[in-house]
Amino acid sequence: MEMTVHRFAPTVYYNTIGSHEPVLRIRNGDHVETSALDAWGMDCHGEVKADRGNPMTGPFYIEGAEPGDILAVHLDDLFPNRDWGWSANVIATNVLEPDFAAQLPNKEIIRWHVDLEERWARLADPSPSLANLNLKLAPFMGCFGVAPPKGQAISTATSGPYGGNMDYSGFVSGTTAYFPVFVEGALLYVGDGHAVQGDGEIVGNGIEISLDIRFTVNLIKGKTIRWPRGESDTHIFTVGNARPLDQAVQHATTEMLRWLKEDYGLNTSEASILLSQCVEYDLGNIFNPAYTMACKLNKVFLP
Repeated sequence: MEMTVHRFAPTVYYNTIGSHEPVLRIRNGDHVETSALDAWGMDCHGEVKADRGNPMTGPFYIEGAEPGDILAVHLDDLFPNRDWGWSANVIATNVLEPDFAAQLPNKEIIRWHVDLEERWARLADPSPSLANLNLKLAPFMGCFGVAPPKGQAISTATSGPYGGNMDYSGFVSGTTAYFPVFVEGALLYVGDGHAVQGDGEIVGNGIEISLDIRFTVNLIKGKTIRWPRGESDTHIFTVGNARPLDQAVQHATTEMLRWLKEDYGLNTSEASILLSQCVEYDLGNIFNPAYTMACKLNKVFLP
C-alpha cells in the first residue's frame, strides 16, 4: 500500500480524549506532520489557542482500525518549536512529608530559555546557585493516546489503558508506542509538549513547550494488549496508569509478563526469573489523578 505524508495544521483542540469528530482520516502506514500546544494552550508564538488543561491535537481516524487491534505509533520526530518554556518552582505536596509540605512557599511559574540549535534549556532568571544548570533537551509528549471505549470522553488531566496524561519521558523521538484500539478508527490524539522532565513530574510539569510532531501509524490486526506498551532502540516497556502507585506497578508488571509470554515464548516462571534480576522501573508521573509507572526490560536480555 502506498504511504502518504499528511501535513496537518490544527485549528480545533480537545481537553478530553474521546470519540470526537475526526480531524483527519489516515491509512495504515501513513505519516503525519503536525503540531501540539503546551499544557496551557499556547502555540509556537506564545499565543493562547485553546483552553488550559492539556489541549490535544486530533483525533486522527486510522482506516481499518477496529476494537481489539493494536495501534503502533512511531514517534519519528518531536521537536520544540519556540525558544522558551515554563514550569513551576515548588514540589507537589503529595510527594513530601505533610509537615514539610505545610512550610512550602507559594507556587510560582518560572521561565526557561530553550536553545533549539544547541538543544539545551537554561533558567531565564537563575539564582546564583542554579546559574550553571544546563539541561539537555529530551522532548516528549506528556499526553497522547486513543479514544477509550463505550463513548467515554475522559479529561486530559488523567490517564488509563488508552494512554492519556502519562507524562512518561520514555516516549521520545525514535520510540514506538503501542495502544489497544477500543473504537472504530482508533481516534489518536497527540499533544502537550515537554522539552525535558525529571522522573515523576514532581512539580506538576516538565519544561512545558509547544512541539512540532512527525509520527507514523501502523495497525497490528488479530492481536490485542491491555495497557500501553513501548519500544526503543534499547528497551521494551509497558505502562500502567492508576492510583495508588502500587496499582500502577501491578498493571505495568503484569503487561510485561503477558508480553514476554505471548511474543517471546517464556513461561511465567522464566519471565519472573528474568524480570526479577533485570527489570527497570521508571516513574512517569506522581502528580496527576492517575499515577504512571513504566516497567522496562533491556533488549539484550530477550531470548
